[in-house]
Amino acid sequence: MYSSTMVDVDFVEELRLRTWARQNFVSAEDRDMEWHPVVLEEMRNIDEESQDD
Repeated sequence: MYSSTMVDVDFVEELRLRTWARQNFVSAEDRDMEWHPVVLEEMRNIDEESQDD
């Protein structure tokens, strides 16, 4: 589950950020590009999951 982005976070912090992203998901146009890269990556993952349905 470790992020492919070049951000140094430990496993627990990454899980916390990904959980936050899922609980606070917003559409791509409403995202703040200053959010943590792991959050943005997880929201992109959610976008991809919804396209697969």
